[in-house]
Amino acid sequence: MIVDALDHLVKGIVDSPEGVTVALKENRRGELVEIRVRPEDLGRVIGRQGRTAKALRTVAHALNGDTVRVDIVDTDRRR
Repeated sequence: MIVDALDHLVKGIVDSPEGVTVALKENRRGELVEIRVRPEDLGRVIGRQGRTAKALRTVAHALNGDTVRVDIVDTDRRR
C-alpha cells in the first residue's frame, strides 16, 4: 500500500513518470522505501528546501508508522 501510494504521488510530480521506481526493502534498521527518479527529476521530488521530500516522508509515516524510512536517489547512483 505504501509503495503504491508513493509511486502514484511521485509519478504525478516528475516530468518522466516512466523513470520512477519505488521499492520497499528490509534491513536491520527497519523498513526502507527507496524512490528512484531520473537525475533531471531529482530537484522536483526534493522540492525547495526539501519540502516535497518532507511531505512524502509524512505520507509514508502516516501510512506505515515511524518505523519506515524514505530515501530518494537518482538512477545514476549505484544500487
